[in-house]
Amino acid sequence: MKVLLTTLACLLLSAAAHGQAAGAGQVLFTNVSIFDGKSEKLITARDVLVENNLIKEIGKNIQAADGAKVIDGGGRTLLPGFIETHAHLMLMGPSVPAMEAMTTWEDFAIHGSRMAKMYLMQGFTTVRDAGGANGGLRRAIDAGEIVGPRYYPSGAFLSSRGGHADFGNFTSPPGESTNFSRLNMAQEFNGVDDIYKYGRNNFRMGATQLKFMQSGGVVSAFDPWQLVAGSPEEIAAAVQVANEYGSYVMAHSYRKEAIMNALNAGVKSIEHGFAFDCEIAKVMKQKGAYITTNLTAFDPGLLEIPAVASVPASLRKAKSASATFAGYIDNMKKCPVKRGFQTDCVGSVAACNIQVAYEKHLNNEFFGPHQSLVTLTSTGGEIVAMSGDFTNPYPEAKLGVIEEGAYADILIVDGNPLEDFSVVGTGDKWFDAAPRPESPETIRIIMKDGKIYKNTLN
Repeated sequence: MKVLLTTLACLLLSAAAHGQAAGAGQVLFTNVSIFDGKSEKLITARDVLVENNLIKEIGKNIQAADGAKVIDGGGRTLLPGFIETHAHLMLMGPSVPAMEAMTTWEDFAIHGSRMAKMYLMQGFTTVRDAGGANGGLRRAIDAGEIVGPRYYPSGAFLSSRGGHADFGNFTSPPGESTNFSRLNMAQEFNGVDDIYKYGRNNFRMGATQLKFMQSGGVVSAFDPWQLVAGSPEEIAAAVQVANEYGSYVMAHSYRKEAIMNALNAGVKSIEHGFAFDCEIAKVMKQKGAYITTNLTAFDPGLLEIPAVASVPASLRKAKSASATFAGYIDNMKKCPVKRGFQTDCVGSVAACNIQVAYEKHLNNEFFGPHQSLVTLTSTGGEIVAMSGDFTNPYPEAKLGVIEEGAYADILIVDGNPLEDFSVVGTGDKWFDAAPRPESPETIRIIMKDGKIYKNTLN
């Protein structure tokens, strides 16, 4: 009898402990309006129950377990954590030559960890890195060693000689090792065999997708923006390697010819895509492809940026590019496709903090609040999910939406962002802007994977 009572007591204690654990693993948000990542109107007067790292229930008068944390939203808007689909967390600048000649892996790592925290505190619970970072930063974030968003790195840029990620010194011979290549941040390919070698190595190093540099750039040293780099066979080889891993290729593409070549080869994510038009839109829809564009490229003050204005070759490139890409905004409104949020900042954490806020502002300025919120949330979730079931590091649930069973990546903001977009943390100035705070005051709750990183409600 004594043994039976002792056993019963142990079972009761175990059940009580389990109940406390369940309660402790629950967070109940009450009295919130919801932007679910897609709808044109808020769902008002709802509760949202989070259990562990997933959204368990959405409704009215939800009852949480004993010990759950309860947060009164006070009628504010609950929405998905933002998703940045084109960042470079490791690239601190101030220039490519400086990073090539004077930067160690420690410098890159410290900068990357600070950028990761900045993005999270600006409301971005997921970041896709578009080149220059391997799997180490994600391991550190996911292990709780540093603070940051969910992270989808691309490994080394794949670039032709003289292409947009040829970061070697001016007199560097073809194929010679560079600072960037030694750290697997950028690799120069010369033929299909190099694509196989470096593409597979990227996945080995923790990449979730591949980044193929197809066009040139404006402030880069060797490449005209009009460049169409990479043979059809080389692009197809990159797609083949990505397919082997159940993933996809994102291509840095400016010109229409480059964009069409990429799409026809099976590339699923067009980066920048400034020559976008309705013919491209038709092909993108047929192929199930996405585009991400840094709207700062259409800022009227772009030609006054020191990195552009002080270099005659770059200024010439910027002027011709601006003239050629002038139809992008109208074409995107006329023939819309699924577009992800892109900042593409290379520089200090403080400078990128400003640029992120300005990019948010320009999205609203050009496309309005609803489309901007969709771009920041559900579309981004679809893009990162293309990394597939076994390369995707977060495959268990959806990102970018507020729905039952989705990951608990959640923001609460003051007001209604469909009416006042500034509450998501916008900034209406770029290069002459004052330093921004670590996190916008109007973003009151930041939750990633069920864990609260900011709470100014209680």
